Amino acid sequence: MTTTLLRGRLLSFHRAPLSLADSQSYLYEEDGGLLIENGLITAIGPYTDVKAKAAADTVEIDHRPYLIMPGFIDMHLHFPQMQVIASYAANLLEWLNTYTFPEECRFVESAHAERIATHFYDELIRHGTTTAVAYCSVHKTSADAFFAEAMRRNMRMVGGKVMMDRNAPQGLLDTPEMGYDETRQVIADWHGKGRNHVAITPRFAITSTPAQMEATSVLAREFPDLHIQTHLSENHDEIRFTCELYPDAIDYTDIYARYGLLGPKSLFGHCIHLSEREADAMSEAGAVAVHCPTSNLFLGSGLFPLKALTRREKPVRIGVATDIGGGSSYSMLRTMDEAYKIQQLLGERLNPLESYYLMTRGNAEALSLADRIGTLEPGTEADLVVLDATATPAMALKMEVVKTLPEELFLLQTMGDDRAIAETYVAGIALKKELQ
Repeated sequence: MTTTLLRGRLLSFHRAPLSLADSQSYLYEEDGGLLIENGLITAIGPYTDVKAKAAADTVEIDHRPYLIMPGFIDMHLHFPQMQVIASYAANLLEWLNTYTFPEECRFVESAHAERIATHFYDELIRHGTTTAVAYCSVHKTSADAFFAEAMRRNMRMVGGKVMMDRNAPQGLLDTPEMGYDETRQVIADWHGKGRNHVAITPRFAITSTPAQMEATSVLAREFPDLHIQTHLSENHDEIRFTCELYPDAIDYTDIYARYGLLGPKSLFGHCIHLSEREADAMSEAGAVAVHCPTSNLFLGSGLFPLKALTRREKPVRIGVATDIGGGSSYSMLRTMDEAYKIQQLLGERLNPLESYYLMTRGNAEALSLADRIGTLEPGTEADLVVLDATATPAMALKMEVVKTLPEELFLLQTMGDDRAIAETYVAGIALKKELQ
């Protein structure tokens, strides 16, 4: 049995913080100890207390003065779009047709999918992300490569073979039957193997016929415990086109509701332009709106009303994500920096405690996985990130005048990137040092 004791400053959230002064919302240990056995956290507290519980042969790693937190969780990104990132285009639909769809066609080849999978997981680890929710391509080969690499690294990952049978190049289309059969096979091959979760993944209503949406509905009924992921209300042209394709629906959200795809494990990317009726429907179903700030800004899609959605009488559950490759950074720190700016433009404030809650426990709760990931609580999985707020000369200079934990967190969020990730642990194993 492998036992490790990590020493450092510890931060873990109990719930969403109500304000910068809400110290009851989190645990913070200035000189903390975290005991890890066989990939699980078994004790947390002041270093001297935890040290006393450790066996004599425990391996001790001192990360002082760095900050140890639960690993970051990325709620929405596209595994086949690593070579799409930083592609110049006017808007979502032009970007999809010009760059994204042609690139995704390459994932029919196993060798290409496997090569990109290696780079994909390297970047997650480098940026402190220990769990992600990913779209593969329409090809089963892409899902096989994605989940096989997750198992090799023992990471808790969510992903799915995209289902799409219209409005895309021929090399990216399946059929309702093929989408259903291959998704079932991906579930049989990978769900529950290692730490893998398969998500039912219709790309969005534009690229699925009613027949395919019905097949998706059947899958959702047959596998009620699986996550469902798709896109919703990202772009005004997308919304208009979608509603033309489904004229009987009340609105975009109603399309998914009609096929039984609106529920507590439904993850909807973007949700920028929801009507009040749609927000009510999302709230009543317990569905999750996943905010992708760098992507929304890059593609000019709009400003996500995060604060307005969470404080309404019927609040909407929120997740946050990079949305690679519409998103422009693999870093959840950079992602939350852009989220902060979007709220500023809307006349709102997003304080740093809220940002780090969202990246960790908040996203874990949105995934219904907070009993396993997203905190430092005993019994949960030891997926961790170690943060260095002095990682660059400019950050070190700023740290000379930082006096509080929220100020340090805000510095990391505003100026940090992969260089601020001193280490990333997956199930108690340090993985970033292997990438150096």
